[in-house]
Amino acid sequence: MGEEDASSKTFAELWMPEGRTSMASFNGEEPHSPVVFVVDGDASVRHTLSRLISSIGLPVRVFASAKDFLRLRRPNVASCLILEIRLPDISGLKLQSRLADTNIQIPIVFITAHGDVSMCVRAMKAGAVDFLTKPYRDQDVLDAIHTGLDRDRARREQQAKVAALRHRFESLTRRESHVVKMVVSGMPNKGIAAQFGVSENTVKVQRSRAMKKLQTRSVPELVSMIGQIDTQCGPRDTGHSLLVESRGRREEWEQSRLEPQP
Repeated sequence: MGEEDASSKTFAELWMPEGRTSMASFNGEEPHSPVVFVVDGDASVRHTLSRLISSIGLPVRVFASAKDFLRLRRPNVASCLILEIRLPDISGLKLQSRLADTNIQIPIVFITAHGDVSMCVRAMKAGAVDFLTKPYRDQDVLDAIHTGLDRDRARREQQAKVAALRHRFESLTRRESHVVKMVVSGMPNKGIAAQFGVSENTVKVQRSRAMKKLQTRSVPELVSMIGQIDTQCGPRDTGHSLLVESRGRREEWEQSRLEPQP
């Protein structure tokens, strides 16, 4: 198979989103423990790595090509990918790049007999956990796998935390969210009141309600919370990128007065 056969369209079709059925799965059951994937064109290497990884009690799935790997629905558990540079369809480096381009986050450990310094630098700059050469030491592989799984666990925990923060933010009324955005931008209550043409006491009430819903006790804590959401989800998801824009604020505030308050 040529590299063009794994085009962007095919790539998107092959990598099934989490939660949907696909052509292949773990015998129809979703695993609960971390999973290690191995993609290598050499059957003997796949067998050896599978035995090594299984020896420490980790589930492992092996694939002969990138396309075969992408046909599997990725389970919603911490995982790590052991990847060869030279594959029968696309290169391991190309697969790494395409996973990143489509925001599929999985720690990658390269193990190859075909690498060089420039490939190693490229892989590590792109976020690889390690770049090992064949023949490899078993312990080096296991250490890299544990590092990758720890990294993926931490990422998942952070995503869950941010999802909870975002849920709180989305519980705010429009008035409350306007006030929060202005507070985070550094504007005092008096300035916010002048911006919207309301009393300072009104701003204080909205600010108090918002901070209670967000479960924050101080402005620095509020700034940190919004910053975490922006970093994980992008500034447009919270409107944080619009903090310094003032046009239309008063009109929005006036319109939001019609909204029922909890």
